[in-house]
Amino acid sequence: MGGKQGPRPNSLSFDASSGLKDHVLVKGFKNDYYAKFSAAGKGAYAGKRHVWWPRRHVRSVVLTFSLLGFFFLLDSFMYSYFDPTFLKNGPTPAYAPRDLNAGNDANDREPVMYSQLVQMASFSLAKRDQERNVTEFWKETHPEASTWKPCADKNQKRDAKNTTGFILVSANGGLNQQRVAVCNAVAVASLLNATLVIPRFLYSNVWKDPSQFSDIYQEEIFMNMLKDDVDIVKELPPHLRSTDFEAVGSLVTDADLSKEATPDEYIRNISPILSRNGVVHFLGFGNRLGFESLPSRLQKLRCKCNFHALKFVPKIQKLAALLVKRITKYEGSRSLLDRQLLGSFIPTERIEAANPSKYLALHLRFEVDMVAYSMCDFGGGDRERTQLQAYREEHFPLLLERLKKAKPPSPEELRKMGRCPLTPEEAALVLASLGFDRGTYIYLAGSQIYGGESRMLPLVSLYPNLVTKEDLLSPTELEPFRNFSSQLAALDFVACGVSDVFAITDSGSQLSSLVSGYRTYYGGGDAPTLRPSKKRLAAILQENSTISWPSFEKRVRKMIEEGQRVRLRRPGRSIYRQPRCLDCMCSDGSIVNQ
Repeated sequence: MGGKQGPRPNSLSFDASSGLKDHVLVKGFKNDYYAKFSAAGKGAYAGKRHVWWPRRHVRSVVLTFSLLGFFFLLDSFMYSYFDPTFLKNGPTPAYAPRDLNAGNDANDREPVMYSQLVQMASFSLAKRDQERNVTEFWKETHPEASTWKPCADKNQKRDAKNTTGFILVSANGGLNQQRVAVCNAVAVASLLNATLVIPRFLYSNVWKDPSQFSDIYQEEIFMNMLKDDVDIVKELPPHLRSTDFEAVGSLVTDADLSKEATPDEYIRNISPILSRNGVVHFLGFGNRLGFESLPSRLQKLRCKCNFHALKFVPKIQKLAALLVKRITKYEGSRSLLDRQLLGSFIPTERIEAANPSKYLALHLRFEVDMVAYSMCDFGGGDRERTQLQAYREEHFPLLLERLKKAKPPSPEELRKMGRCPLTPEEAALVLASLGFDRGTYIYLAGSQIYGGESRMLPLVSLYPNLVTKEDLLSPTELEPFRNFSSQLAALDFVACGVSDVFAITDSGSQLSSLVSGYRTYYGGGDAPTLRPSKKRLAAILQENSTISWPSFEKRVRKMIEEGQRVRLRRPGRSIYRQPRCLDCMCSDGSIVNQ
């Protein structure tokens, strides 16, 4: 896809031994989707009776049958492009719809919200295939991105002082929330001149993952990389291990600290506890250090932690390297970004296939919890509203209590404000408008999609070469990760990080934020990220019944190009997501001393 290529395979199928396995196409796609788009064409002729005319009407008969033949061919053409099952070996996402979405009846299928646009997108992709055009969005649209280089690993001077005590952090959340907590803890330990104990990860009933730091990250690299900046130990000293932190007043929960607290708050409230008890235990520690009013050395230390000190363990790197190899179909180091995420598991020799493939990684945030919490409408009518309300009552009772006290915006208003998660259908329309052809290999990251296979139908129909880690890796290869959601998420982190293009649908997602920041830091201006504005896209999609495809294409392209502009980190924004600032990176390759 980087240039004109010969014919390409229709699938990315692998088995446990050689990497090839057969995919079973989703039953029911054809009847439901074909009926939606071909009904109008068939209806014009349904029930029409053809009578044998006398000889004098032979010309009329010939004309009639010619028209019928033309529409039959057109109907077959539309069928082939709207029904993914014509690709007999095409990959299909391994989605088994949840009980919440169960049902094979046509009435239980998820809706297509923008059928006319999807139809136009299909014809546009067909034309692009014939013309073999290559989209410019495989590359960064702004070359000045290459002028920013990584440099947060440069050593900083540290005043030699005796430690004021020990900081212990028990971080909550999933992989990405915990990653942020670890680097914030490093900065706080340096701020308070304390010794940091290797952070612990709390077990969550949501994530259900008992993984600890050493199961995900390499401890020795973490400690060695930061040894000149902060003292780090693996355990508390023996005399503190039996401390009842709550009883002595050393337990600090998220309720005890402001969200995105300032350094002054830590010095004012936490330093006295360290001086008195010699230890502080932060429980939860979710987003409890702000991004402003922080000394430059601490911002730089956060970057050093995130981009240099946290390396996935060999178990994760090895399987991630296999996963990436099976998508790209070649071996060999391609970039600094690859080496940072895959470590030593990139073979030294380069073995290229006849047509090495690029791939786009797509992070969809359309899980049932995200959909339910948004309070938006996704075209599913009463059935959808009943399902999502039941889910809220079970999982988000506090949300419902808040909604009783104040009238919430309507679903229509929420969509206009850009607060609704993008559906797979909307993601497909964005990709099609940017010119990614039907043969584009797409790696889908994330959890199970709300609505299952039927909700995925527009995306899979336009882009049949769509795969997940479950498609590319055998059950045997995935078994060691099966009950460890954070380790599985690490595979997605790597696959998205080293992709040729990374497309996000929710800028607030921790995975999307951290991966896009990683690509900015190590990408060298050659790791584009697509960031659609949900608010602007909603305004464009409001015109779905009247807008032409060229107009839709032009407006979406403008939106994406503006989102790719090279900007310095704005005040208050996460340095993990936007590292392009002199506290974290160097412009034009020069080392900036701060």
